[in-house]
Amino acid sequence: MGGNPALRNADVGRGGGRASSRVMPAGARLATMATPADVRSRQRVLVVDDDPTVAEVVAGYLDREGFAVDRAADGHDALRRAVEAPPDLVVLDLMLPGLDGWEVCRRLRAQAPVPVIMLTARGDETDRILGLELGADDYVTKPFSPRELVLRVRSVLRRADARPEPAVPLRAHGIAVDPAARTADRDGTPLALTLREFDLLAFFLAHPGRAFRREELMRRVWGWDFGDLSTVTVHVRRLREKVEADPAHPRVITTIWGVGYRFEAEGGEADGTLHA
Repeated sequence: MGGNPALRNADVGRGGGRASSRVMPAGARLATMATPADVRSRQRVLVVDDDPTVAEVVAGYLDREGFAVDRAADGHDALRRAVEAPPDLVVLDLMLPGLDGWEVCRRLRAQAPVPVIMLTARGDETDRILGLELGADDYVTKPFSPRELVLRVRSVLRRADARPEPAVPLRAHGIAVDPAARTADRDGTPLALTLREFDLLAFFLAHPGRAFRREELMRRVWGWDFGDLSTVTVHVRRLREKVEADPAHPRVITTIWGVGYRFEAEGGEADGTLHA
């Protein structure tokens, strides 16, 4: 099959048919071109991909959905643009010339907690997990549907803008989380958590003694109705490394085999009940 592999399966309809996904010629203006004032009021997405066809299609879909879109073709340009015009979210390809996506993500997250969605052409789970461990908020594997990518962009931005965790401080097992201040510590030592790790820890602390399936955690913590369940596995492992005395033998966030995970209650036995 010819054509760009990232776009072969773009936009598959509910009935199995493939909707049109034409690529606009370079320099063509979108029908929904906004005025400068409109652009300033829109959420800004930085699309980083060295494939001009992929970048143009993604940018076109995001623009039509109301986002202000900036584009970069390599890692160094992406970092420069992120400093000059800080984005609300970055769509970041992993395989970039000069400076790869992993290093770009690391440097972006060192500057500010900007949400990052990674694009990868690889099916290797190790690559995806590495991206998540560097702080990426989501990832999409090529070939992908531009419409699904837009949904994921909205989902990540919604989680970043309106985190519904309880406002009261939470404490257990020497762990203290203040959802309103977005701070967390263990035995008085601040915890370095990504946005997603913080939300998961706050949720666990708010529901001690309850077992949750990974699907439930994805939906209730991050608002996802779809996605790879390994995302939850990765973030539970990362949390254990930061809150457990012995991450290899966890006693705070335990695995309920065949079910999911439970944050153990202090001073009592957990009930092991699933809660939808």
